[in-house]
Amino acid sequence: MGEISETNLNLSKSMKENVVANIKEGGEIINEEDLNREGSSGFSVSVPFLQKLLAEVFGTYFVVFAGCASIVVNVIKEAQVTPVGVSVVWGLAVMVMVYSVGHISGAHFNPAVSIAFASTGRFPWKQVPAYGAAQLLGSILASITLRLLLGAEENHFFGSAPTGSDMQAFVLELIISFYLMFVISGVATDNRAIGELAGLAIGATILLNVMFAGLISGSSMNPARSLGPAIVWNRYKSIWVYIVAPIFGMVCGAWAYNLIRFTDKPLREITRTGSFIKTATSSRKISNVKIKEEFPL
Repeated sequence: MGEISETNLNLSKSMKENVVANIKEGGEIINEEDLNREGSSGFSVSVPFLQKLLAEVFGTYFVVFAGCASIVVNVIKEAQVTPVGVSVVWGLAVMVMVYSVGHISGAHFNPAVSIAFASTGRFPWKQVPAYGAAQLLGSILASITLRLLLGAEENHFFGSAPTGSDMQAFVLELIISFYLMFVISGVATDNRAIGELAGLAIGATILLNVMFAGLISGSSMNPARSLGPAIVWNRYKSIWVYIVAPIFGMVCGAWAYNLIRFTDKPLREITRTGSFIKTATSSRKISNVKIKEEFPL
């Protein structure tokens, strides 16, 4: 037994030395010292993850650019776009970008969506700050572009602002954010749904929300969409509404869909095992395994 253990140890050691000596990258041999130095350098980011962040920047930029441009053009051209036209632009902008980069980054374009997915174990928490920063950057860049193109007049402000009270806007933003995330969870995370129609369903939901809530709360549903123009214009009145309400509403929407997500367990077993929490925990563990495969750092 002792001889076998010693042989295995020597074999393992020689294999390690061979692997370290023969790893090549870009035609250069990487020795063990280089590997140790790279490992001790701290946080490293993979190229695929940077591509996901870049996709979020582009996606958020074009969504905010198109949607907010329709608002300003409607003001400049004396309501020729009309509120219905503005709603259609927002819905179509989101739909086409979901189909464009959804397979790369997941097409969040919204920090509240990233947080909601993370809260249910469908997205890694450690990537939420990076996604949120990318989304905010896209919104800021779009806001700067629009301000330079369409002017900085006072009535050209395209940020989010309630027409009534802050509380009225808060409740409305919470409801429409819940509605949007409930739909996203259904069409994008349930394998029984028709995945090819996800972009259409999400875009249609945004169109509906903007159509009935736009003239009251601005129908933001997105902290990045509201923060970008606020930062560029330095106007932060009621901004808390458009940060807190979408996040809270979307987290609730994601968990609400989890309540009705299909399970083949009988009610008696669900009740006995404490079910919802245990099921959510187990599904979260499974999701985390998939997440590590899909979103490596």
